[in-house]
Amino acid sequence: MKILSIILAGGRGSRLDILSEKRVKPSVPFAGKYRIIDFTLSNCTNSGLYDIAILTQYLPFSLNDHIGSGKPWDLDRRDTKVTLLQPHNEWYLGTADSVKKNIHYIEKGNYDYVLILSGDHIYKMNYMKMIRNHIENKADLTIGCNVIEPKDAHHFGMMKTNEELRIIDFVEKPKNSDLTLASMGIYVFNKDVLLNYLQSMDEKDLDFGKHIIPKMVSEANVFAYKFQGYWKDVGTYDAYLNTNLGLIETVDKIQLDMYDPSWKIYTRSEDMPAVKIGSKAKINQALISNGSIVAGEVKRSVISPGVTIHPLAKVSNSVILNDVEIKAGAIVDNCIIDKHTIIEEGAMVGFGDDYTPNKERPDLLTSGITVIGKHVKVPKNMVIGRNVRIFGHLDLDKEEENIIYSGSTIQ
Repeated sequence: MKILSIILAGGRGSRLDILSEKRVKPSVPFAGKYRIIDFTLSNCTNSGLYDIAILTQYLPFSLNDHIGSGKPWDLDRRDTKVTLLQPHNEWYLGTADSVKKNIHYIEKGNYDYVLILSGDHIYKMNYMKMIRNHIENKADLTIGCNVIEPKDAHHFGMMKTNEELRIIDFVEKPKNSDLTLASMGIYVFNKDVLLNYLQSMDEKDLDFGKHIIPKMVSEANVFAYKFQGYWKDVGTYDAYLNTNLGLIETVDKIQLDMYDPSWKIYTRSEDMPAVKIGSKAKINQALISNGSIVAGEVKRSVISPGVTIHPLAKVSNSVILNDVEIKAGAIVDNCIIDKHTIIEEGAMVGFGDDYTPNKERPDLLTSGITVIGKHVKVPKNMVIGRNVRIFGHLDLDKEEENIIYSGSTIQ
């Protein structure tokens, strides 16, 4: 039995806004030392699946650099490999269109089944269990599913099944629905069936959820595979921050065990020294990554590699990405701060009781999270409110006032 795993990793991740300004969503850092795509890649290798094609599109450089030859995931074997496929003459216009434009790659391999995955979810899953279920059901397509609240149905493909879990109805992102079984964007196809549907459908924006799955439900054997474990889409600021912070809960509350030796999450790690904790540092519920120096106070936060937190600085309820420097006396609360940003002495970021939604993008920021992009310099003693968006590569010394009010966007 020969299986090809295809990871769709070309999406812009528009709801992650500043974090995906210069990188695709699967390449966004997560949980300190990882990238989001590390979870899908690790699931593949832990499941014994080593033939992997990754379809990239927008801003692929960060992702390409991270994956390289695939060595951290044991994908640089003599008889298997990881291949990154980018569009040649035309952009990918839909999920199925991206696979169709690489149909030659599927055809040239002697595969029996094709496993199609999203590269932008956080979960641990043994894909072989789903593939065996697909074979036992003599299915043409099996869709990985999770139970969600009906209020979230508009984000997902929703389905209804019979008692044998055969799918009898499928609706892509319904505005209103009482269905609770949602597609995880994980599909097992018989290879010949997949090729037949890709070649026989002419939609320019060919999409699995909009076109292929509804057609197959009406004329083929399509089954649901219920996944019972932890699974999160971190496609919004709130989900990204809360999912990161969920990893620092106490053992009895944590939902995703990152310390399970039987199912490791692999990544490409930089060679950096051990974490250094100062004599007056205070740390409470935190992930602190390699190469970081903490001399100040860290509370309920995720600290990525190479971060420096100076004496008297305070960081709480935040995700701080690589090589950020937070200088003496600065206060950072309820923030996401991207790489290589400097918070100067005495600055207060994420400050105050004003929770005015972001005026330009109230759909993105209402809960009080402030987001600062890469390579930003926050001046000494500057005050930045809540629900603020500050795009990358800005020197805020040029701002007329030393205060940025809640709900503002600076770009």
